[in-house]
Amino acid sequence: MTSGIATEQTEVTIERLGAQGDGVAETATGPVYVPFALPGERWRLLPDAPSVRLTASPQRAVPPCRHFGTCGGCIAQHMADDLYNAWKHGIVAQAFAHRGIEADIAPLRRIPAASRRRAFFGVTHTDNGVTLGFREEGQHRLVDLAECVILDPAIVAAMPALRELVGFILPRGADGARLIVTRLDHGLDVALETDAKLSADGLQHVARLAAAAGMLRLSIGNETIVPGAAPTLALGPAIVSPPPGIFLQAVPEAERLMTELILEAIPKVKSVADLFCGLGTFTFALARRARVIAADGDKRAIAALATAAKGAQGVKPITTMVRDLFREPLAVREMDGIDAAVFDPPRAGAQAQAERLAKSKVKTVVAVSCNPATLARDARILIDGGYKLERVTPIDQFVYSPHVEAVAIFRR
Repeated sequence: MTSGIATEQTEVTIERLGAQGDGVAETATGPVYVPFALPGERWRLLPDAPSVRLTASPQRAVPPCRHFGTCGGCIAQHMADDLYNAWKHGIVAQAFAHRGIEADIAPLRRIPAASRRRAFFGVTHTDNGVTLGFREEGQHRLVDLAECVILDPAIVAAMPALRELVGFILPRGADGARLIVTRLDHGLDVALETDAKLSADGLQHVARLAAAAGMLRLSIGNETIVPGAAPTLALGPAIVSPPPGIFLQAVPEAERLMTELILEAIPKVKSVADLFCGLGTFTFALARRARVIAADGDKRAIAALATAAKGAQGVKPITTMVRDLFREPLAVREMDGIDAAVFDPPRAGAQAQAERLAKSKVKTVVAVSCNPATLARDARILIDGGYKLERVTPIDQFVYSPHVEAVAIFRR
């Protein structure tokens, strides 16, 4: 039995929370995972029907969003703060314990809701109008959002204008398109991933709509419209012009916390390798105190970083490198003379690069990760190579979701 679906009616007591936020009950046939259930509650599991809660935990909170329970964007709005903090902290702790690592894990650093600066919306256009939102929990269907408590208010306020744009661009019957909306420093950057083509008059019309909505840039497939000033993003002492749809940290406050932790771990060095650097999220802050080698496999990100570095004031030399660090990690000999390294890979982690670092003479390594499981795997490699894990700090960048950002510090 999984996900609270039973072959016969039965009652269970929820004992703990699983990594994905489900309540877990132990039964004679194995664990049962009950969505939205909390420890201590009694639930009745019904065959071919949703489970029914019989008792409520005192740690059950009132969800702040009307879409909670249907929209798949959030799974933890029903948890009281203490339970929520312990659950997210436990996700990180369990990942390290699974690798046999005794880790000093700091308390969870909370991030306010209404702070996510990037949204990946699904969009459809039917005879009933435009649907814009996130998928239902476990389903393909979209929930048409009237509100969202995790997104930056500027994105939520733009939803009517976004629907109007999508309604004009997508033909009726269109399904499966994706709309990426990012709040940059002075407005929104919007990219609609679609094969739909517009005439010259159509492009002029959507440009007017975008300008009226205060959008900095609108990308439609391979067409890019910039109705106003070019979109920019401040990263420390640099002003970066991000390409459409490029990766950014999800929440500015989380990005600030990560940067602070990195700088605290690397106070006085001469040279740093910033691996999986992206646009330079940490590069420019590090370059205020040390020479930096910035490497990433995304050519567009490295080009934007290199351009921004030319105009940045008060920074030491930055060497940029387009490099697929999964297939071609920085070699041990290339790290000779490097005092510290930072890596911030995608969810797959940095196994190959961690293996090279484990054989290097780099004194300090700071690992940033949105996946505790691959972070713990990479930590095991570094520890086995002679590093000592100093501390792990979990950051709640992905509010109300089962994802946790974490910063881990290693020293020789």
